[in-house]
Amino acid sequence: MSIFGRRGIHFLHKLNAENVPVALIEKGQSRVIDASLTLIRERAKLKGQLVRALGGAVASTSLLGVPLGHNSSFLQGPAFAPPRIREAIWCGSTNSTTEEGKELNDPRVLTDVGDVPVQEIRDCGVDDDRLMNVISESVKLVMEQDPLRPLVLGGDHSISYPVVRAVSEKLGGPVDILHLDAHPDIYHAFEDNKYSHASSFARIMEGGYARRLLQVGIRSINNEGRVQGKRFGVEQYEMRTFSRDRHFLENLKLGEGVKGVYISIDVDCLDPAFAPGVSHIEPGGLSFRDVLNILHNLQGDVVAADVVEFNPQRDTVDGMTAMVAAKLVRELAAKISK
Repeated sequence: MSIFGRRGIHFLHKLNAENVPVALIEKGQSRVIDASLTLIRERAKLKGQLVRALGGAVASTSLLGVPLGHNSSFLQGPAFAPPRIREAIWCGSTNSTTEEGKELNDPRVLTDVGDVPVQEIRDCGVDDDRLMNVISESVKLVMEQDPLRPLVLGGDHSISYPVVRAVSEKLGGPVDILHLDAHPDIYHAFEDNKYSHASSFARIMEGGYARRLLQVGIRSINNEGRVQGKRFGVEQYEMRTFSRDRHFLENLKLGEGVKGVYISIDVDCLDPAFAPGVSHIEPGGLSFRDVLNILHNLQGDVVAADVVEFNPQRDTVDGMTAMVAAKLVRELAAKISK
């Protein structure tokens, strides 16, 4: 278990050793959770009011950071990603205009409601069941402020489950999911952890939060991944057949008959030549332009998205992968906002 996982446990053990009443511990945990949600709520209200004061929009992207790394099966570095991605978004080496001409300096295109204070919540001994609920509630608070739509900065891929759950519940029905990744992340419970980053899409499909799940860029999949994929009716597009599937994947039309489209991008969907700063380096992936072609040409109402699994601790000294993650965020923001 990582240091991140041990801290909350040690906190509880210490309190138990001091015979602190359980009710008192739970009251303290609830106060921290309430304060965390209040912070997200007030920031979302402020950003929603700003967008509406500027004349409004049909949809406006709002960043929400979820710096969670302890459900990673290998390295916990993705917990440090959100501030690095934000820094790269506004790096002076580039301008604030997206490839399709959206201006990120316009709050009607992009705002930011800050981070869910994951570590502070876990330091109080809050377990993952409650933490996942906090993440879901935070996403819903953003969505309550019309026209804000959440673009979530991970964090490891376990965050996609509570985010998709929140989006589906808030909209009142399932979504179609476009999932770009080297791995299918559909184990029943990897290493006996139902919230593992390798199990997030099993939880999503079990919950009925997605009608279609398209997984693109897959090149590290075992028998369980394929069996689970068939069980849930997942459309898995492996890199070994990408040249054959390219035309279809670059002309997707999703979301008709459901509540919209959710896009989940694991940075390791990219070949490590483009994005070395990931925990699970898997050669033979998508090029950055492959990913942009899929995103730019996608037809559908994108209601929310996430960018996950960037690990700053494995990035190059010049922060190349941070810039890659930031450009993915920038182009997703342009896709969502209208």
